Amino acid sequence: MKKTLLTLSLAGFMAGAWAQQNPTAMKYAQIISADLARKHLSIIASDEYEGRETGQPGADKAAHYIADEFKSLGLKPIVNGSYFFDVPVVNSTFKVTSFTVNGTPLTSGKDFNANGAGNKTIDAKDIVFTGYGIGADNYDDLKGVDITGKVVMYISNGEPMNNGLSKITGTDKVSDWSAPRSRKRAAYILSKKPLMVFAVAINNGAAGGQGGRRPGGGGAPAARMGLKPEGPVITPVTFNIPAATADILLKNSGKTIAELKAGIDQGGMPQSQTIKADISTSYITEEAPVKAVDVLGFLPGSDPKLKDEVLVISAHYDHIGLVRDPNAKDKVNNGADDDGSGTTGIMEIARAFSQAKKNGHGPKRSILFLSNVGEEKGLLGSEYYTDHPVIPLERTITDLNIDMIGRVGYEYIGKPDSANYVYVIGSGMLSTDLRNVSEKANKTYTNLILDYKYDDLNDNNHFYERSDHYNFAKHGVPIIFYFNGVHADYHQPGDEVSKIGFPMLAKRAQLVFYTAWDLLNAPNRPVVDGKK
Repeated sequence: MKKTLLTLSLAGFMAGAWAQQNPTAMKYAQIISADLARKHLSIIASDEYEGRETGQPGADKAAHYIADEFKSLGLKPIVNGSYFFDVPVVNSTFKVTSFTVNGTPLTSGKDFNANGAGNKTIDAKDIVFTGYGIGADNYDDLKGVDITGKVVMYISNGEPMNNGLSKITGTDKVSDWSAPRSRKRAAYILSKKPLMVFAVAINNGAAGGQGGRRPGGGGAPAARMGLKPEGPVITPVTFNIPAATADILLKNSGKTIAELKAGIDQGGMPQSQTIKADISTSYITEEAPVKAVDVLGFLPGSDPKLKDEVLVISAHYDHIGLVRDPNAKDKVNNGADDDGSGTTGIMEIARAFSQAKKNGHGPKRSILFLSNVGEEKGLLGSEYYTDHPVIPLERTITDLNIDMIGRVGYEYIGKPDSANYVYVIGSGMLSTDLRNVSEKANKTYTNLILDYKYDDLNDNNHFYERSDHYNFAKHGVPIIFYFNGVHADYHQPGDEVSKIGFPMLAKRAQLVFYTAWDLLNAPNRPVVDGKK
């Protein structure tokens, strides 16, 4: 393995040595420095900024710091004369106000936890039991079963097993439907547009899942942060329930959930069926507005024919805020790497391009520097921007997104090349041209190891879907996601400025700069030839 990596590194070095370098690009890339990175990051990832949680004072301080930097660089405020793009975020509290099944009142946090949205009263007289809620090619619980507009119950963990063999894989290895609260099976059930869903956790003594109160915890349901809905909410509510609650729902069938499960496991086929039940529930959603802004800085292009085309360079400035444990010694999740490093990167790249423009070497196309809010809450800032773009997405040629470039991830710790790599995700998924530009820029200038390990839609980590570039990709805009990988301090108080490798951060940011330089000055934009 070491020999292979060494060979690749030497090959990359020779290719870079022989490629034609642009001295002007190299001059301005040097503005991106470890010292400047340390200056910015020491401020935005300091304790004063309290972990930059969306809606909290620290995030507001960070937004103003970034806006002040954009202003000092001469970037244009293009949101009606402002650098701030309001994102309509709300804290939503979902409450089940009443819930009765077969004459038995049920209690949130004890008998169920519910998650959803909307204001509604539902009365139903039966349930469609759909087994494990699995839709595999060779085992489909919903085959021939219509659950549209109906109340549905399914077993939310495990899969049908008989004599130690999975009925899906046919072996002693379980399938990817087996995980508790599997996103895959939940999505499959919801895609069939049921009215309401009961997800049963077998061998789980109390109500689980997201939303509601924790079993036995008391107190009010927790608020969730999200974008304010722009229309009626039609997503069905899901009640996560234990086996005991399922048995109350199944009372009229004369069977328990354990007996139904055993029948599926021991039988030859799925055993979906309709069961009589008297169900009545009401729920409401209360909303409170949250202050949240993206920060936008615009650098106009210099070519009259190309300046209407725009490259987006993005990073999220929010993080997860203060530590919730009152006994913790370190009270702040500083988020120096996640994503203080990316935020620092785009400010440095902005300085380099701004200076180039002042000196008469500005890019032909325009650049939008987009600092997103609410990434940690579900990619909220980028979702709202791409749904309501200030610059039409058809004019956006690419998004280069930077999220964590200041540390060494688990897989490179202790390796000789630990300071000379970056994970590159998504560069070729929508555009072969973009991947070629990325690789050429690296070979010509930075000679980093471009690691494509996570450049895979089937990656179990789902990194392609977990940062702000994804919302551009959903709209067909080619993207590159730059990432150093997860480390022990990911989403922990230990993600401190003192652990950042600033020369490494600067070199990765220089790769983004060089890639942007080539994209901005190329005669043609990247051709979209992949599927979003």
